[in-house]
Amino acid sequence: MIIDYARIFIKSGDGGPGAVAFRREKYVAKGGPSGGNGGKGGNIIFVADNNLMTLLDFQYKKKYAAENGQRGEKSLKDGKSGADVVVKVPVGTIIKSYETGEILADLDENGKRIVLLEGGIGGKGNSNFATPTNQTPRYAQQGKPGKEMYVILELKLLADVGLVGFPNAGKSTFISVVSAARPKIADYPFTTLEPNLGIVKYKDFKSFVIADIPGIIEGAHAGKGLGHKFLKHIERTKVLLILIDATTENPQKEYDILLKELLKFSDVMKEKERLLAFTKADLLTEDEKKKLLSKKIRNYDGQTFLISSVAQTEIQTLLDKLWSLINKK
Repeated sequence: MIIDYARIFIKSGDGGPGAVAFRREKYVAKGGPSGGNGGKGGNIIFVADNNLMTLLDFQYKKKYAAENGQRGEKSLKDGKSGADVVVKVPVGTIIKSYETGEILADLDENGKRIVLLEGGIGGKGNSNFATPTNQTPRYAQQGKPGKEMYVILELKLLADVGLVGFPNAGKSTFISVVSAARPKIADYPFTTLEPNLGIVKYKDFKSFVIADIPGIIEGAHAGKGLGHKFLKHIERTKVLLILIDATTENPQKEYDILLKELLKFSDVMKEKERLLAFTKADLLTEDEKKKLLSKKIRNYDGQTFLISSVAQTEIQTLLDKLWSLINKK
């Protein structure tokens, strides 16, 4: 199960206080101030790790606090800095402020890291405050406190192609044929309850990734059905593959609804390459196939495909076109 949302509390470490101390040396009548500075508090650091695929860990641990800096010591010794806390998240994780919704970081590459909260600076010891008129200062600074906040972690899967279609459009069957993904397949709506990723092995040891999300229905952008929860997972894809059941009575209406839901969900969808394929071609007669392909779909200028995942007809031709769009310059 893909967990793609979490709210956690994070706090960087407090800076350690400076020390008040004086030298005690033999044959020195009046020892001067020797208090060291406090150590710096630890940072909160987030790192993208492609070994992680879900935010499941954050369902169980919701608080991350870095270590405080230690107190300064005598003999001008500074306190030890607090240890950082490194939080590993899946590649594709967006970090937002819980209070404002502002995007603080987008960890979209493996190894990408960000210091989200800096630790507090340590306070200065009394050795820093000696002056000709006050040679024995008896005060030191307290360390600066760390910062704290609640953040939202939101995972958007990284894929090259996003599958879009009504429930029972044949998305799950398609991804199971072209990749090693094994989603649940049945003849009733909403068999796909969570996103599925499939790696398509292409020619000459090449590959690309396809993301399948639950079927979209009219009103999905506003929360109807299941697809709205996962539309964010295809925001990052390079190509949108729209699948429509070839036996549907009104393919133009289905295309219009799907396109409307995509564009209402995010402006990012406007810029994406779109490819249209009719599925379940094995259920049509030759005359019905010709009639379907002869129809012009409004608001779509690309090549139209008629495929059968069961019979595996025209699948390779479609994959060739997807590859060319993914690598389009």
